[in-house]
Amino acid sequence: MTACVSVIILNWNGQHFLERCLKSLLTQTFQDFEIVLVDNGSEDGSVPFLEEHFPQVRVIINQENLGFAAANNQAIRATDSEFVATLNNDTEVESNWLEELVRAAETDGRVGACTSKMLFAHQPGMINSTGIALDRAGIAWDRRGGEQDDPAETEIVKVFGACAGAALYRRAMLDEIGLFDERFFAYLEDVDLAWRAQWADWKTLFVPTARVLHFHSGTGGEGSRFKNWHLGRNKVWVITKNYPWPQILWYLPIIVLYDLGSIPYTLIWRGDWGPALGRLAGLVKLFTVARAYRATRPLHQISAGEMVARIARLAPPWVLWQRYAHLRERWWEPRYTANAVNSGNE
Repeated sequence: MTACVSVIILNWNGQHFLERCLKSLLTQTFQDFEIVLVDNGSEDGSVPFLEEHFPQVRVIINQENLGFAAANNQAIRATDSEFVATLNNDTEVESNWLEELVRAAETDGRVGACTSKMLFAHQPGMINSTGIALDRAGIAWDRRGGEQDDPAETEIVKVFGACAGAALYRRAMLDEIGLFDERFFAYLEDVDLAWRAQWADWKTLFVPTARVLHFHSGTGGEGSRFKNWHLGRNKVWVITKNYPWPQILWYLPIIVLYDLGSIPYTLIWRGDWGPALGRLAGLVKLFTVARAYRATRPLHQISAGEMVARIARLAPPWVLWQRYAHLRERWWEPRYTANAVNSGNE
């Protein structure tokens, strides 16, 4: 009998996270689900550990690291549940997490995705993410990241997109708009998916009662060159694929200006060429990506003007700087980024 939800977890040398994550899933109040874990070529004994301690988990073994997008797609194609939940291995979910997400999704057949309230595991009173926010400069960020948590919050609201670190997707939506773009490998593929969902007029809900503790960038490494390179490249592709036409002609100078403004910080203060080189790599493949997307993209259900209206207005540069202040502190890093090189997990 097919489960209602397939919970998909990616793993790359993350054995030290798995027990905490999986035990929290096995205590869920909602029971109509299966767990599918995709191991991306781990060399730390993750697979034998799963076979011994969590035999109820379905494991898909890859001999090499396929990245976040391809491995998630692999598991989605291997299941046929009504809903798919994507969950980072460096998380711990509350017992009603899945129940709250499913309940919200079932309120409306046009709800294509639900996003969780992700809290920093090392500072559980601080919000990591309540979904994806996006502005007209093409900048995506964790909605409400750095805010103090209100545990009594219950109001479900519409947001631009779901953070794939702890999200529920309706398979009918994925069948219509397509899965994660595997060219991205890792990072911003959930932003691309969210943008395509908006074009197709699917709704995304933030469910504050679906609470998750997150060891932020426990695998990918906040601020790592690997992460910054992929963020730089994939941002170019996200905008190329999704920004409304002809509005992009008006906003392109602003997009470029805001984007160039972020380079000196990583280049001069941190000596990291990753973001700049990633952007160059994105530009090299820009027309190839654009042609491929035009050949396969679903029909847009909303107008370009409506899409612009769904994107946040531009904020002054100092406001953008403040959005990431809590991440620049990097108070979690010494203990949890030992495996933060070339992961493809997020």
